[in-house]
Amino acid sequence: MFKLFRSSALAGFTIGLAGFGYLTVGGVPGAVVFAFGLLTVIAYGLKLFTGTAGFIGKDEFPSLLLILLGNVTGCLTVALLTRLSPNDLQTVAQTIMQGRIENGALRSGMLAIGCGFIMTTSVTFAREKNYLPLLFGVPLFIFCGFPHCLVDAFYIMTAPVDFIKDNITDLLATYGCVVLGNFIGCNIYRTVLPEK
Repeated sequence: MFKLFRSSALAGFTIGLAGFGYLTVGGVPGAVVFAFGLLTVIAYGLKLFTGTAGFIGKDEFPSLLLILLGNVTGCLTVALLTRLSPNDLQTVAQTIMQGRIENGALRSGMLAIGCGFIMTTSVTFAREKNYLPLLFGVPLFIFCGFPHCLVDAFYIMTAPVDFIKDNITDLLATYGCVVLGNFIGCNIYRTVLPEK
């Protein structure tokens, strides 16, 4: 159990680093840099919620919750590091999460389905040593505005404390819908193509 949590926390740490890079660089270069996070997860065989949700059995659901907790813990570590950066990363993170709130929890959750599908597809190919779908998939979900539950966790924890306190109910509602949307998206292929 501790080994799973440790792997999950490190996966969250790498996603946090990728998010740090994206907030710093932004645009197309930032989206490409973000792929570092998922590439690292694949290379080290780490446990990421969206890299695992489409592959688990029914009896493994509790472990998926532990993976999510570990991922968020790893993201938190890097979010704390953003407070030391000379760049105004907090404002950029707030802008992104304000957009999620304005779009609404349900809509954000629906959009998150697209991210889940892209992530499972990218991981499926990467497990076969084909990394192109991953390199294109990460920028794709960013450009489309498809929320990723761990990226959003990083953004939430990076945003200014006052923003978090003032919007905690909306942030939690939106986050819950994004997690659910990612899970659904990760499992679309198993629903449509059960033989796979």
